[in-house]
Amino acid sequence: MTTLLIQSEQIPMTVNFPLIAQMTTEQFYEFCLANRDLRIERTAIGEVVIMAPAFSDTGHRNMKIAQQVANWAEKDGTGEAFDSSAGFTLPNGATRSPDASWIKLERWDALTPEQKASFAPICPDFVIELQSASDHLSTLQSKMQEYIDNGAILGLLIDRNAKTVHLYRPQQAPQILENPAEVQGDPELPGFTLKMGKIW
Repeated sequence: MTTLLIQSEQIPMTVNFPLIAQMTTEQFYEFCLANRDLRIERTAIGEVVIMAPAFSDTGHRNMKIAQQVANWAEKDGTGEAFDSSAGFTLPNGATRSPDASWIKLERWDALTPEQKASFAPICPDFVIELQSASDHLSTLQSKMQEYIDNGAILGLLIDRNAKTVHLYRPQQAPQILENPAEVQGDPELPGFTLKMGKIW
């Protein structure tokens, strides 16, 4: 059975299709191609999560985040930056689309052109998730831990309502920053600073 978890900015919903077997990787890819206007993820156990387009305000703040990551990545030159439309297949089988991410150049260049042209089989080294109105904090916390467990070296979970940033690193408890003006990426991302005034 395939389970579809449908999330909007207001009400998350779950839709079950009991007569449909769990999608293969190829079927999931075709499903995403047929629904390009939706942001679609898949959990490690095969649940398909469908998210409606973000409200304009959330999209604006996501762009401010992605812009800062991209500007740093271009200047730094040691990796590639990605926005929220990029999907990645993690080692545990989940397909995730962080709001912003970055991958070390040597890891990205090790992928084939075919792998890069799909949901690349790689976990980003750095991920950022911005909590939207429909996101439960506990769900995002689990997702951030999943990134770390699958190879990410740094993750930022931004809770706009509480004005906190949760920092995730391997083999460490999450560090919570209260209303920071900026968040530093050192030592994992030397020179990276996320200015929060543009995001709050």
